[in-house]
Formats: sequence, structure tokens, C-alpha cells
Amino acid sequence: MQIQLPYGRGCLTAELPAGYVVEMVRPRAQTAAADPAEIARGAVYNPLGAVKPPRAGQRVAIAINDKTRPVPHAALLPPVLQGMRHAGVRDEDVRFIIATGTHPRMDPAEYSAILPESVLGTYRVSCHDAADSANLSYLGETARGTPIHINSDYMAADYRIVIGNIEPHQFQGFSGGVKSAAIGLAGVNTINHNHALMQQAGARLGEYEGNPARQDVEEIGRRIGIDFCLNAILTSDKAIVNAFAGAPDAVMRAGIPAARALYEVPVTTPFDLMIAAPGGHPKDINIYQSQKGMAHAALVTRAGGRLILCAACPEGSGNRAYENWMRGLHSHDAVLERFARDGFQVGRHKAFQISRDAARMRTTVVSELEDAFLRGLLLAPAPDLQAAVDGALADLPKGARIGIMPYANATMPVLRGGG
Repeated sequence: MQIQLPYGRGCLTAELPAGYVVEMVRPRAQTAAADPAEIARGAVYNPLGAVKPPRAGQRVAIAINDKTRPVPHAALLPPVLQGMRHAGVRDEDVRFIIATGTHPRMDPAEYSAILPESVLGTYRVSCHDAADSANLSYLGETARGTPIHINSDYMAADYRIVIGNIEPHQFQGFSGGVKSAAIGLAGVNTINHNHALMQQAGARLGEYEGNPARQDVEEIGRRIGIDFCLNAILTSDKAIVNAFAGAPDAVMRAGIPAARALYEVPVTTPFDLMIAAPGGHPKDINIYQSQKGMAHAALVTRAGGRLILCAACPEGSGNRAYENWMRGLHSHDAVLERFARDGFQVGRHKAFQISRDAARMRTTVVSELEDAFLRGLLLAPAPDLQAAVDGALADLPKGARIGIMPYANATMPVLRGGG
């Protein structure tokens, strides 16, 4: 049988011979909204929870996700901007801030990749810099000890908005809600302390209420004071299925069940071989983002099994600190030992996440990256998907279970049965 997986802006194909048990693991099929703009409009004009509209004379700041997130701004933004104009808010009093967190900052030449030209020609747009301490405001500490440093331009606004999407997150449980501002517009120390909570019980895929990392994010969001949230639920092809707007906590309460119904997939038994892709561009824009797909796939791949990750990664690792920290390390055990010794730090945590999974299953990566670069990150390269498949099958008996996970970043595999 032929298999096909998204890869960058295209796809990869390979042939699987007969004699294996093959199972597709992907989000449930759901019809995209016929009129996504109407879905967004309906959400914005029927908000959930207690919200107040902006008023004339107020300064408004809108946090939006960067190029690593496939947020359909062209459909989501018009009702928000129209609503502000109806309320008397002047265009010159509205600014967009791209919430990069610790991701590389976007160059202004790249803004058109995430925002319509009509927005770029009308409103101020800037990109957050988590390392720019001069443009961070300190809001105290959370109950878990996270120092809260947030973009000062965002905090200077009278009315604050977040726009994004709700999907599975490997240790925050779910993205969405206040996270675009609480992490996306935070300082390095804030992000580092929050992300260190991923090591605690409950910080896992699909967990929200009992998740220490996510609940820390919620507290940061409350300290910021976010007035309005608009989040979309997307199909595997990044089309809008539904949208929720209003108070951030109300949006999450409504959006999480909808996201779970779409993205959660039951699996009865772990696979001997998993062939996974993060979901194509921008999910596989770099190793930093692609690792999420690897983590999700690992949840249903047996110890000692095989994983093939198809991720184009045209922008390399996505984090120079991660690359530098990996120098001189020659095994996944050495990575885990050094991480335990050096302590948690954003950047190197990506090395920990990869080695945590790669230490228990043989992992091969199909990408655009140079072989030597991948080997330096302790990832085994393959020249193409077919070669990776043939190599993996050479070690497996007939009848082995093979999983195909084409949209791994947005898939929540749940073992229910003999695993």
C-alpha cells in the first residue's frame, strides 16, 4: 500500500509491502466551515463569559501568534477590527504584537506571512523580544514562583486581546486562551520557570485542570488582565471548524471539549513502527516545532520500537542555544545525564525532550537538513522516506503493527487497552 505524509509545503510518499498491520492515527475527519468568516463573526458578536467591549479613546493591543502557528488571521481579524471601529476605537490606537516567546524574532519582511496586507497597511505591528528586559514589565510572581515579566507595550494598553487557536500541547495540555500573551509575550525568565514545570506530574498532553504548567499560565493571564480572546479550532488542513470568543477562561471551557472531540484518537496497543509527520508547514518549520510530533507519536510506540519522523525543517533547529548545548554529547543517555546535572533551561529542554523519547525507540528523521547537522543533534538521517521505511522493516517481523500519524502535532493518541 502507498502512504502519504505532509512534508513542508508538499508531501512524501512510500510503499508498504503486504503482511503488516497498518493503522492510521489522525484527527477525526470534520468538515471545514463553509463560511469561516461567518463562524468568526458569530463568535465575536456572541461572546462567552463576562466581557466588556473596548471604548473610544482606549489604546488596544492584540497579541497574535508567530509564523510557527497556522492561525487563519484573514478570517478571524475582520470582526474584531470592525467591532472596535463600531465602538469608536481609532485605528491609530490599535497595535498588533507578534507573540514569539523564545522563538526567533520575525523580520518585518515576514509579517505578510501571518497578517493580511490590509492590516499591515493600517495598524502598527511589532514583534516581541523575550530578551529585551527594557521592554518588559514586572507583575510579581505566581503561586508556583514564576516571575511574571510581560511585554511593556502590551501592558501599556487599556484593552488587551489575544487571538490564536486551541490544539493539543505536549506539556501545557492545550494551547489557546491566555497562552499567546502569558508565554508568547513573556520574558525569558518567565518562560523558563513556567516550562520547567513540564517535569512535574500532570504536565502532559490533554491535561488542563490538573496541569501545573498550564495553570501557572492561567495565573499569569489573570495578572496581565486580558479582556477578550478569540480562538479557532482547525482541521488537519488548517481550515476553521469552529471558533470561540469572549473571556479567556470561558473560551477554554468551551473550546477544550471541541478540540478533544476532534484531536483525541484511541489506540489499543503500542506500535512496533510509527511513521509520523508534524503536519507540514509550519508545524515542521524546524526541529524545535517538529519535536512535538515526535513526542505525541512516542506515546503509542513501544519501547524498543522504531519511529520515522518526516519533517522538512527548512529553518534548521529553531534554537541556537539548543544546538550549542548539544556539542560534545554523543548519546541520548549523556544528554539526559547532563540535563539533570545542568538543570532546566529553555533551549536545552528540547534536547531533553528528544532524548527522553529517542532513548527508548530507534528514531530516524527524513528532512532537508544536512546529515552531519542531524547527527550532531543525535538524530539519524535517512535520504528519503522509502529508504527509512525499508530500513525499519528489515528489523521487524511480518505481522508487526505500523502506525501512520500524518498530523502528529495535532493528534492526541490515547492508549486504551493492551498497552
